[in-house]
Amino acid sequence: MVVKMMHRILPRAFSGKASLLRCTPTASKSTLSQQLQENESPLPKMPPFDYTPPPYSGPSAEEILSKRLQFLSPAVFHFFKNPLSLVDGKMQYLFDEKGRRYLDAFGGIATVCCGHCHPHVVDAVVNQTKRLQHSTILYLNPAIAEFAEALAAKFPGDLKVVFFTNSGTEANELALLMARLYTGCHDVISIRNGYHGNAAGTMGATAQSSYKFNVVQSGVHHAQNPDQYRGVFGSDGLKYARDVDDIITYGTSGHVAAFIAEAIQGVGGIMELAPGYLPAVYSSIRKAGGLCIADEVQSGFARTGSHFWGFEAHGVVPDIVTMAKGIGNGIPLGAVVTTPEIAKVLAHRSYFNTFGGNPVSTAAGLAVLQVLEKENLQQNALTVGSYLKERLTSLKDKYEIIGDVRGRGLMLGVELVKDRQLKTPAKVETLHVMDQMKEMGILIGKGGFFGNVFRITPPLCFTKDDADFLVDGMDYTLSKM
Repeated sequence: MVVKMMHRILPRAFSGKASLLRCTPTASKSTLSQQLQENESPLPKMPPFDYTPPPYSGPSAEEILSKRLQFLSPAVFHFFKNPLSLVDGKMQYLFDEKGRRYLDAFGGIATVCCGHCHPHVVDAVVNQTKRLQHSTILYLNPAIAEFAEALAAKFPGDLKVVFFTNSGTEANELALLMARLYTGCHDVISIRNGYHGNAAGTMGATAQSSYKFNVVQSGVHHAQNPDQYRGVFGSDGLKYARDVDDIITYGTSGHVAAFIAEAIQGVGGIMELAPGYLPAVYSSIRKAGGLCIADEVQSGFARTGSHFWGFEAHGVVPDIVTMAKGIGNGIPLGAVVTTPEIAKVLAHRSYFNTFGGNPVSTAAGLAVLQVLEKENLQQNALTVGSYLKERLTSLKDKYEIIGDVRGRGLMLGVELVKDRQLKTPAKVETLHVMDQMKEMGILIGKGGFFGNVFRITPPLCFTKDDADFLVDGMDYTLSKM
């Protein structure tokens, strides 16, 4: 029998110390004094780390916040009640202005894959900057050519032509443009709850109202999300795929330009697409003359552990792949990879990107690939990620507020709900846990349409000790609610 959350039955005076949200049978049988005793444990300890940042002498957090409020867009927001000012980083750790260390389990939104200030990546950037920072692609330079060759080698089949951009939004914009030019069609199908960027075309493909302004967004149809947690068909991917067939039949001329989707929805709350969905949809799209675009901005570059690219777990080969974030370990860089045939459409006119593929960014990108291979970070993501997911799942058995644990590798999500049956989003509780874990020295992100999903996407050098500290910190925080 599922036990109700303890804060519903205990006096408020004990709400800070009792074993709240616990749903194991033993918790309901134990006395209050036993529960208090069990929870009077010391704070989890952060794993040791042999690095001390140099002293910081810059402006304080208060001064920085004041300048942000005065000079930056009001759209720029920050996490936590007391904003965190970070001035130093090393591998999976970050340091604030006072030198306090934090475990980074968010990775700059799944961006820092090798680790903060990884020496090999830093050396590549510094050495290239010393020689030539920018020359434009109108001149020859070895950095862009060498990285393009190394990147193309990571793809199957004819996916061998690379276009460099500065971000994931740019990459997705370019992919949609290429698909429309190649097919001669305008209609694009994307998935509800997906996120693809915040420019004109990508905002149209994005299917979350939180990220959409009231501007013209034409030619995009949003299919039912193959959501294995909240979706009406559970994990039956084929049933969700039928909605794409219906859109093609009833919402288009019968011909489409493209289908775009993430293998794991990042902003959408680490939602892994239902099994069987992508193969069925790819088949339908190709029958309608369209191209299949895999958005690997967050799930690419070994993050999922089991594969280098997220789409590989579904047994499909896209026509176009987009990427960013982990590609440069924090350097502004994105890319579109496609086939020689599709790539030709941009040669019909003049396509140009001033900074796309500049020497510094591509030198960083090549260094990232070298680190991923040399340090076997894909295997580490699989090993540590599987261990971390197992430990997070054990928390689900302990706390009723945890509705779901999902994802793969080091791209994991933990969804908090007020009621497991109704799946009512626990928004306030999510913010509280994030804030308390930050005070403990653990940084995690949040996402999902309702803002109630912890996004755990750390650097791929994350260790089992780090995983233990993260889970123990979450356990401690939930026990105090």
